[in-house]
This record gives sequence, structure tokens and C-alpha cells, in this order.
Amino acid sequence: MSYAAFSERLATVNDLLNALSILTWDSRTMMPPGGVESRSKQIATLTAAARDTLLADETRKATDAALREVSSLPEDDAKRRCVEQAAHAIAFHSRIPGALQKRRAELKTVANAAWIKARAQSDFSIFQPYLEQVVEVARAYADAIGYEKHPYDALMSIYEPGETAESLTTLFAALRAGIGPVLKAVTAAEQPRADFLERTYPVDRQHAFALKMAALIGYDLNRGRLDNTVHPFEISFTRNDVRITTRFYENYLPPSLFGALHEAGHGIYEQGVDPAYTRTPLATDLVGYYAVGGVSFGAHESQSRLYENHVGRSRAFWRLHFADLQKTFPEALHDVDHETFYRAVNRARPGYIRVEADELTYDFHIMLRTEIEKSLVDGSLAVKDLPEAWNAIIKSELGLVVPNDAKGVLQDIHWSTCQIGTFCNYTIGNVMAAQLMETARKTTPAIQAGLETGDYAPLQSWLAEHVHQHGRRFTRDELLVKSTGRALEPGPYIAYLRGKMADVYGVAV
Repeated sequence: MSYAAFSERLATVNDLLNALSILTWDSRTMMPPGGVESRSKQIATLTAAARDTLLADETRKATDAALREVSSLPEDDAKRRCVEQAAHAIAFHSRIPGALQKRRAELKTVANAAWIKARAQSDFSIFQPYLEQVVEVARAYADAIGYEKHPYDALMSIYEPGETAESLTTLFAALRAGIGPVLKAVTAAEQPRADFLERTYPVDRQHAFALKMAALIGYDLNRGRLDNTVHPFEISFTRNDVRITTRFYENYLPPSLFGALHEAGHGIYEQGVDPAYTRTPLATDLVGYYAVGGVSFGAHESQSRLYENHVGRSRAFWRLHFADLQKTFPEALHDVDHETFYRAVNRARPGYIRVEADELTYDFHIMLRTEIEKSLVDGSLAVKDLPEAWNAIIKSELGLVVPNDAKGVLQDIHWSTCQIGTFCNYTIGNVMAAQLMETARKTTPAIQAGLETGDYAPLQSWLAEHVHQHGRRFTRDELLVKSTGRALEPGPYIAYLRGKMADVYGVAV
């Protein structure tokens, strides 16, 4: 057998995972409620087919032959990395019983439907029995994968290889020490005016403006689209069909706008993967069974948080584009200028909802969820006690009394789709985004000049060269070392937040 035979086998797996993604996208956007049960079976069937193809003797033989063929190539050669990742995935899934994987695939769809219902009624009891199954499956997965110190390490290895409960403890401690004093300082300061954000914003106009801004920063509409959903997400079916979603509130503007910019960041990453990697393991997460080209969930989040916050929440962005926003919503923004809008969308105010949190309090939401996930997986927290534990931590961390389940324990989609072990990726993405932007600005003056004039091509080109084009070829830290000269570190992120909040509030932090 040859590398060509290997490529054909893995292309088939990729095609199956892309078909699976289409069913998943439809289940979260267009599918009527009555389709839940049959869709869960369809998703399980395709998941099993992808697994069977990956673990088939023919695929194993082709992979072994390809490994011998590429063994003399440089360690970071694309072909060698491609084969090695397939071999790693085969070994990984060989440890996961097929029945367990099928159960997880079926559970994702029915649990998600139960979560949507529970969230709409703000009633955790509707979702509780499904979450109990999700946690049970997660524990079984951790046991099958294997771990040295904590079962959470095994689950994180699916989404953020190399991170552990121990490494997160160190990172979170540094962030608490760096961000805590800043939050204390701005909380005591006079808050920016923001009443206009809760005026009437017709949804059709929100959709049009959000799509326009996504395209402006580099999201290719010829290979993408924007839809409405309960919880925003991006999903790709190869780099040539990358779809994003956001959610709309007629009486609150930020979620649709910044949700679209956030998901567009994900989309730009996927659209920028080297075309040569299409239908290969360098554009497919064979371990997590996602048709995704990003090397880790944290790396992916670095791109969404970068475009949402470093670009979309910058003063320059609104100095350039506020007039267009005001023209779109003249009734709501007639008495507002770009500086007032900039300060409003950057105010630091503890809130209940993670996806609507400001940059300064966002990571406290992530740390909360990560600690809860660890406790659920190791059994120190029972699912039935989750709302009480959640509410207590929110009170302790942010000083808020959670009014209901919808604004508390039911707000995120992740657990309903069996994604336990992913929340740390958001904070890792924040840290990585700041590190990349610091280097990009220092090394390429055209980037800052472009941000000031509305030319986002220099930034997109730099990110494509250093991050996007590589797909899954390099690890997260390899990408960082190649682009910034060092592995992940929180210093640039803390400095960025201090500078941002000092600018917005006009106080020393």
C-alpha cells in the first residue's frame, strides 16, 4: 500500500464526519422538534460508520504502510504529521468501546433537545436525568482513555491536548492575581452609559448588519452563511462551506453583533486552512470526531476572541463603523456617538450569562465551569446538587444572586452535547489571542495601520500565515513558539486587560 491508499481511506472518514456535521448543524438551526428521536439515530449511525471505517483492517494496514513511507521525512513534515495523527486516532478509538461511543452519539441529540426545553422553561429538573447520563458517559470515556492523576485530564485531552487539571490550576491562579485587582478598581469607578443597548433593534436589521460586519473582517460569504440559533456556534463542512450562527434579542443589541464577530473568527480560521489539507487528518479532528481544521479548541477560541474583542470591541472599530450602525438603527442610536458606544460595549459589569460577559469578568465564568466539571467527573459533586453549587460560586466570585436556572446552570449548550472538558478552552483562547496580537502588532506595523483605517487584510494575512493555514499540522504551543517565540503565557493577556480597562474607565488599574 502507499500514501495514496492511506489518503483515500482517511478522506472517506472525513466525508462521513462532514455529513455528520451537516446533520448536527440542521438539528440546532432548522430541524423541527419532532425530528429529535430519528435524528439521534441518524447521528449515531454516521458516527459508528466513521468509527468502523477508521478502525477497519484496511485503514490500519494503509496507515501502517504510510507510517513506514513517511518515517524518513522531517518530524514536522505535513505528510508525516498527517499519518501520525491518524495512527494516534486509531489507537485512541481502539480504547473506546463501540457501544459507549454509540451511546454518546445518541445521547447528544436527545440531551440537547431536553436542554432546549429546560432552558425555555427555566427548569433544571427537565435536564437533570439527561445530564446524569452525560456525566456517566464522560466518566466511562475517561476510564477508557486512561489518565495518571485526574479523570478530567483524559477528557481535556480530546479538546486541548497537553492541558491537565494541574496546569489549569496554575494558569487560573495567575489570572485571578492579575485580573482581580483590575475588576475591583473598575467596579468602584463610575460606569459608562449603556441604557441605549436595551432599546428596540429590529431583528432583520440586526441580522443584516451582523453579516455585513462578519464579511468586513474577512469571513467569506461565498463559503459561509449566518443563521439564528439558541446558542451561537460555528461549524464547517470543509473549508469551502463554513457556517456560523448567532442569536437575536429585539431589545438587546450586543449578543447578535458580537456573537457574529466571535463566530466569524472561528469561520475565518476554518476558511484559511491550506486547501491541500482538505479531506485529510490535518483538517479533521479524528479524536473528537469533528470535521474541524483548528489544532485545538483553545487555538480556535483564540481566533474568535481575537476578532470579537481585539478587533470588534476596539475604539478604532467603532470610530470607523458606528455611523453605519447608527444609520441602521436611527431610532435607537440617535443620541449616541461612537465613543459612548465603545465604552458601553466594553464596560465591566458582573453578569449571569457567560456569552454576554465583558472581557474582565469572562474568565471567572470559565473558572467556575471548569471547577464544576472536575467535581462532576470525579464524583465530588452530584448532578442533583449542581444548581445549588453553581449559584453559590456565582455569589462568591461575582457577588450575584442567580434568579433562575435559565440564567444559571442551564445557560450553556456544552453539557447537552456531551462536551465535558471544553470550557477551559475559552480562557486559553483569551490568553493565546492576546499573545498573538501583541506579536502581530510589534512585528507587522501594517496590522495596526489597517485596524485604524478599516483594512483588516493585513491582520488576516498574518494570522493565515502563522495559524490558519497550518490546520492541525502543529500543536498549539508549536504554533505559539513559531509565531511568538514562546509557549502559552498569561502576561500579554493581563496587560491587555489592564490597558483596556484603564482606557475605558480612565482610572489607574
